[in-house]
Amino acid sequence: MRLRLQEHKGNLLKFPRTVIRKEVFSLGFFSFSKLRRSKSNGLASSSVISTTAIRGRAADSLLPATHFAAPAAAEWQLYEGLRYAVPVIDAAFRKIVRLSGGFHFTVDNDAAQSFLDQFCETVPVNASSCSMQSFADQMLDCLLLYGNAVGEMLLADEDGSLSGLRILHPAAVIMEQTAPNQCRFSMRTSDSDKPIPVRRPEQLLFTALNPPAGGLYGVSVLRGIPALSRILLRIYECIGQNYDRAGNVRYAVTYHPDGDPASLAFAKDHAEEIAAAWQDGIRAAQHGEIRDFISVGNVEIHAIGADHTMPNTEIPVRQLLEQIVSKLSIPPFLLGFSWSTTERMSSQQADILTSELEYFRRLLTPLLLKIAEAALRSQGFAEHPVICWDHINLQDETELAEARLKNAQAHEIELRNQITETEMRKDCSNV
Repeated sequence: MRLRLQEHKGNLLKFPRTVIRKEVFSLGFFSFSKLRRSKSNGLASSSVISTTAIRGRAADSLLPATHFAAPAAAEWQLYEGLRYAVPVIDAAFRKIVRLSGGFHFTVDNDAAQSFLDQFCETVPVNASSCSMQSFADQMLDCLLLYGNAVGEMLLADEDGSLSGLRILHPAAVIMEQTAPNQCRFSMRTSDSDKPIPVRRPEQLLFTALNPPAGGLYGVSVLRGIPALSRILLRIYECIGQNYDRAGNVRYAVTYHPDGDPASLAFAKDHAEEIAAAWQDGIRAAQHGEIRDFISVGNVEIHAIGADHTMPNTEIPVRQLLEQIVSKLSIPPFLLGFSWSTTERMSSQQADILTSELEYFRRLLTPLLLKIAEAALRSQGFAEHPVICWDHINLQDETELAEARLKNAQAHEIELRNQITETEMRKDCSNV
């Protein structure tokens, strides 16, 4: 019989219908409404996502359990809106996922190796993609955005074998600490106020990014960026408004009648004729026809706003983007920024980025190994798989080739020195 999460009706991402009141607060980028439950329903106030606080206490622990609530729904919505409002953030996430590289599993048994290779290439993921690589990429993307990534192993109804993988939104899962090194998983549903405990928690796959000391939930890479992004988007909004006002050139045509009484008497008629002729010339230019504007009398034509210049936004925009890029740990030129005279990645930058990518790999490795072992056990194999990540190559091929050549030459010199020392020792022993 298929083992899966506690069955329930409704969508996991829908929240219970309760009497709520709104408390408006600002997170520095957008203004959201922090939804809290009313005291009329007899429940304590808590956020919509995390209605269960971490309040477990272990008998064998000398220290009380630390209370950490799950991130509010508004915070995750903020990160989602921030990613799609600032293209640099979305580009950095995609670059990190692609640079993390691929992986494969190795097993001592040939039959198990053949099965595991086929499983990694064909396992369904969220009914929209296949392969373990796709699952790892989506989990890493979710981990960067929300600071938490949740997956589920789906078992077949017929034989209980691992038939697919699914990635859940972090808002659907609630964690509660029950011991210093244990936690209980629950699912939020729309049919009940209380979270439903997960029947098979061993099928869940959870990892957190940089959780605080004593906490369960991770921290998004975007934490700290909303305040800067708010200023950046305000600058871009002002640039758009300035171009709406001055970018589309508008003209001021002024007719000055002379002191002749006849000109003064028909000044209105002359102004209407000049305006009609000017508008006809502008409309004709839209269809590729060039017309000259000919007038009699003192007529002045000025471009509105020509005496004023657009404010220079290059320096403040660059300062804000530098702060955002430094938080994302991606070299600027990989995101299309030319802030330096050279367009190459230094060895120090490559080492820093490589260490960041290896850290993300270490977070995903236990989950991937758990999936591989579950797949092997469901088919009766007792071997333990080993994950092998592809080499991260961020340097130029020329530099890598030169480095390999110098290493080979150094190794050759060391071998010659060893041979020479051995021969000298033999000669000394013979004497």
